[in-house]
Amino acid sequence: MSSVEQQIEEVLRQIRPALQSDGGGIEFVKFDPETGVVHVRMQGTCVDCPMLQITLKSGIETALKEVVSEIKEVVAV
Repeated sequence: MSSVEQQIEEVLRQIRPALQSDGGGIEFVKFDPETGVVHVRMQGTCVDCPMLQITLKSGIETALKEVVSEIKEVVAV
């Protein structure tokens, strides 16, 4: 696992308790260093949540970009 992937996992580890408190979760799938895109899989209640895009962009993507400058976007797969 690259250092970027380790940083991504660490940020997601910090975010998971908030998602789990609402019955959801998140799994890191992959990071594409050429495009700067992080692929994640949402779990539990997050899958059908109407707030998913807001959580993904305003919460998760923002938190990851603050720590890992290589990240351009976060997408759910």
